Amino acid sequence: MVRLNITMPEDLDQRLRRVKNKSRFIALAVREKFQKEEKAKLQALMIEGYKAMAAEDQDINQEWEETMLEDGLDL
Repeated sequence: MVRLNITMPEDLDQRLRRVKNKSRFIALAVREKFQKEEKAKLQALMIEGYKAMAAEDQDINQEWEETMLEDGLDL
């Protein structure tokens, strides 16, 4: 464990005064914020990956269709 000295807006200080275990509350809030950020990054990477896969699939499909037409096969 480490001890921190932090500065925060007065309105948050007022709300935090009502919390019994401030250290635990702040630690949980910070952990939750980090988890949300990590989840958002992962979702962005997944979206990027899905878009890349869709473009690749479209290219493969087009190549397949061209090959089938060249061979005289009816789609």
